[in-house]
Amino acid sequence: MTSHPEPTGRLERTETGVDLVLERVLDVSLGDVWDSITVSERTARWYGSWEGRPGAGSTVRVTMGFEENAPASDLTILACDAPRYLALESDGWTFDVTLRATGDGTTLTFRHHLTTTDGLEDIGPGWEYYLDVLVSTHVNGWSPSFDDYHPSQCGYYGSLSPSAPA
Repeated sequence: MTSHPEPTGRLERTETGVDLVLERVLDVSLGDVWDSITVSERTARWYGSWEGRPGAGSTVRVTMGFEENAPASDLTILACDAPRYLALESDGWTFDVTLRATGDGTTLTFRHHLTTTDGLEDIGPGWEYYLDVLVSTHVNGWSPSFDDYHPSQCGYYGSLSPSAPA
């Protein structure tokens, strides 16, 4: 990977605002990616560990693994259709992940549902970083650094305009 990865996110207009959409293709099975986003020991490798009872309608406690002082917050599981779809809410943010088998790998589509683009210049690089850390858990010898994403991607995300709904 380059020292400053190219930003990949796009905005899509929705009925309630805009979605920040990012995709990643992983050269592993759909089930393996599903475990990476739902099993605490696996989420700890790229985002943070969690405690609680999983399942739609449940709230778990997530401890961020890559943030200063490892803050913890509640994460509500809005919907879960294993192994293809997971919708979550945390601190007023809603987002979802859709997985699709593609050839021998898996395409992960992440959507952060926004009511405004305020702060997008920080939000976008953050999600780029976390998703690349997720990918790196499946690639030997690659370990992204947040400094490679922020501030280099801030201008890109600050200038994004939403496209029409897909």
